[in-house]
Amino acid sequence: MLPPDDFDPPVGTAITLEPGLRRIVADNPSPMTYRGTNTYLLGTSDIAVIDPGPASDAHLNAILKAIRPTQRISHIIVTHTHLDHSPLARQLSTLTGAPVFGFGNATAGRSSVMKQLTLDAELGGGEGIDTSFCPDRHLSDGDTVSGDTWQLDVLHTPGHIGNHICLGWGNACFTADHVMGWASSLVSPPDGDLTDFMTSCARLQAQDWRIFYPGHGGPVNAPTARLAWLVSHRKTREAEILAVLDAGPATAREIAQKIYTDTPAALLGAATRNVLAHLIDLTGKSIVVPLDDLSQSTRFSLK
Repeated sequence: MLPPDDFDPPVGTAITLEPGLRRIVADNPSPMTYRGTNTYLLGTSDIAVIDPGPASDAHLNAILKAIRPTQRISHIIVTHTHLDHSPLARQLSTLTGAPVFGFGNATAGRSSVMKQLTLDAELGGGEGIDTSFCPDRHLSDGDTVSGDTWQLDVLHTPGHIGNHICLGWGNACFTADHVMGWASSLVSPPDGDLTDFMTSCARLQAQDWRIFYPGHGGPVNAPTARLAWLVSHRKTREAEILAVLDAGPATAREIAQKIYTDTPAALLGAATRNVLAHLIDLTGKSIVVPLDDLSQSTRFSLK
């Protein structure tokens, strides 16, 4: 899915999205981060910084500059431990005294299947993981985090990574990298788990959301439609994978080369990781079978 051309915000500038909510885009554009990481400033006096972003002095200064004399940073909330979302949290906490909230470290929330595969298989992965992250305060599914004029409901939404959370703010939701408008989410085992990803989509679908504020790209103004597209997209990819395997065994990379025909070469590696996630999910469903010890180069066949 091509990025929409109308999202090109100024970098490092706090833009008001609605009363009590501003967004600063970090200067870390890439094929995986689009224009850059979205850092959200929530509140009117007690400010929650949601996803402080990458290690960047310029972005740190932009956040601090956006805090008005009558405001203070009271909470720093990290949705997940990727290097484009979490590293600035500790430095910002040191400067402001605000505690860092998060689900846990880099392996927290990992599914039992993926825990076992890390012991038994050579899956690769580990792209862009902030292995040093450790929150001051651990969040659990169903927790609430509150400031003077706001409240956030914590939803554990593993899939993109095991420690991923979304944050409900009334009928709005900060969806980080689980649901974005410009692209689908990367699911790269063992940090990512497609089975969990689809379960998390279903959980979000169970609520009536007004708007999504993602970790990259502009607001998603039609959350129901976007979630339906995301689920359909994954099911379509599954069907394409099975169609390739119907012609004979193949590796994740061989499958990716056949079904991601419009994907730039620079993103074929990420596409291969997504295919591997599907193959592991399909193995768990007893639909496909690995022909050797499971790894990123294993050939799979229909069962």
